[in-house]
Amino acid sequence: MRLQTTYRHMHASSAAAAINVGRINALIYAIVMESRGVYMTADRGKMKQFADGLLRRNHELAEAVKTMEKNVRDDDAELFSSFRQRITQFIDFRQELARRGVEISSAAAREWGDNDANRAMRSKLNSDIEALERIYQQRAREADELANENRYAAAYLFALGLAALLLAALNVVVMRGSVVGALSEITQATDRIAQDDVKSEVPHLHRHDEIGHLARAVQNFRDAVARIFELIELGTAQARDAAMTERDKFNDKYQAKKWQLSAAINSMPQGLIMLDGKANVVAMNANYRKIYSLPETIQAGSTLEEILQHRVRSGLFSGDVTKYVGAVLDRIAKRQPTAYEIALNDGRIIKIYERPMDGGGWVSVQEDVTEQRQRERILERMERFLATIIENVAEGIIAKDARNLRYVFVNKAAEKMIGMSRGEIIGKTARELFSAEAAELIERRDQQLLAQKQQLEPIIDTVDNPTRGRRVISARRLQIGGAGEESHMFVTMVEDRTEKMVAAA
Repeated sequence: MRLQTTYRHMHASSAAAAINVGRINALIYAIVMESRGVYMTADRGKMKQFADGLLRRNHELAEAVKTMEKNVRDDDAELFSSFRQRITQFIDFRQELARRGVEISSAAAREWGDNDANRAMRSKLNSDIEALERIYQQRAREADELANENRYAAAYLFALGLAALLLAALNVVVMRGSVVGALSEITQATDRIAQDDVKSEVPHLHRHDEIGHLARAVQNFRDAVARIFELIELGTAQARDAAMTERDKFNDKYQAKKWQLSAAINSMPQGLIMLDGKANVVAMNANYRKIYSLPETIQAGSTLEEILQHRVRSGLFSGDVTKYVGAVLDRIAKRQPTAYEIALNDGRIIKIYERPMDGGGWVSVQEDVTEQRQRERILERMERFLATIIENVAEGIIAKDARNLRYVFVNKAAEKMIGMSRGEIIGKTARELFSAEAAELIERRDQQLLAQKQQLEPIIDTVDNPTRGRRVISARRLQIGGAGEESHMFVTMVEDRTEKMVAAA
C-alpha cells in the first residue's frame, strides 16, 4: 500500500508537471505569436487585438507558473527558480512590447521585440523547459520503476488475497489508460502541429482534469500557429511588393550613378583604368585606350595580361608580362600606392599613379608627360646656359632676398670685388659683412629700389670694403617679384671703377 501510494503520488506529480510544462510552452508560443502580430501589422485595430491577446496570455502564463510551483521538489528547485525569473522577465518584456505597439507604433514594437537579446532569452527559456521536461521524465521513469517494484511486492501481500492483486493491476491499467495514454495522444497531436498540420484535431478537450487543460493549451498553440501562417502569408506578399519597388528605385539610382561615373572618368584628361583584386579590368576611359591604342575587343572584364599582350604585339611593351602582372598583384594585395614613369618604345614618357580602392580593387591614373619632360630638359639646358654666362661676365651680379635683405647669390666677379668667398657671403646681410657706414648706404639704396621698382641708370658710390679698403663702385639694380611673394628679390649689377678713377686722376 505504501509503494502504491508513493507510485500514485509520483505519477500524478510527474503528469501534472508535464501538463504544466506543456501548457507553459504552448502559452510561450502563443505569446510570441501575438507579439509578432503586434509588430507585423500596421492596422491599429488589429494591433490592439493582438496586444490584448498577448496580455491575456501573459496572465495565463503567470498563473501556470504558480500552479507548476506547487509540484517543485528538491531536484528541480534550483532550475525552477531561475526559470521563474526568466518567465517574469519574459512577461515584463512582452507587456512593454504590447505597450510600445499600441502607444507608439509597430516599428517601435519590432525594435523592442525582434533583437538578439530577446532571442537569447527565448533560447534560455527553451533550454530551461527542456531541462524540466528531462527531470519530469526521470520522475515518470522512477514512478514506473516503483510500479515494477509494486509487482514484486505482490508476493509479500499474497496473504491479502488475489482480489487485492487484481485490484492493484486494474488500478495500473486505469491509470495508464486515463493518463499516460491520453498524454501520448496529446503528444502525437503536438507533433502533427509541429509538422505544420494546423488542421489536426486535439483529443480530450472535453475533460475537466489536467489532461483537459493540457489539451486546450495544445489547441491554443495550434490556433496560434495557424494565425502565424496567415500573418506570414500576408507579410510575404507585402514584403514582395516592397522589395520590387525598392529594386526598381535601386536600379534607377544605379544606372544614374553608373552614367555619372562613366561621364566623369571619360572626361578626365589622363588615362584611367580600374582593376579588381585579380587584375581584371573593372573600367577604363577613352584616354587610356588612346595611350596604348587598345582595340574595342578589350573591355571591362578583360585582364591586365590581355592588355599587356596587345602592347607587346603593337611594340609598346618589351618587358616580361608575367612578372609585370605579378608585381601589380603584389601591390594590390599589399594595398601599396606607388608612382613611377615608364618610357614607351615610340619615345613617349608615361607618368603612372597607382592607388588601392575600397573593397580590394586598384586604380591607375596614367598621363603622357612627354612634352613636359622635353620642356624640362630645355629649361635645364637654358638654366645651365644662363648660369655659364652669369658666372663668366666681368660685371659682378648679386641677388638678395627682398624680405630679409640676405644675400642668396653672387657670381665669381662679385666674389672678387667683395674679397670674400661665396660661402662667406650667402645667407648674411650687409651689416654682417660690411662696416656700419657701408651697410647703411647699401640698405638705403635697397629702400630706394623698393620705392622705384627698378634702377637702370648706374649710381656711383664709394664703399668701405672690409678686405679691399675703400672702393668706387657703379651699380644698377632691378627688383624681381612683389611684396608678399617668395620670389621677391633685388638683383644688383656691380662694376668696380676704382682703378679707372685712379688712372683718370
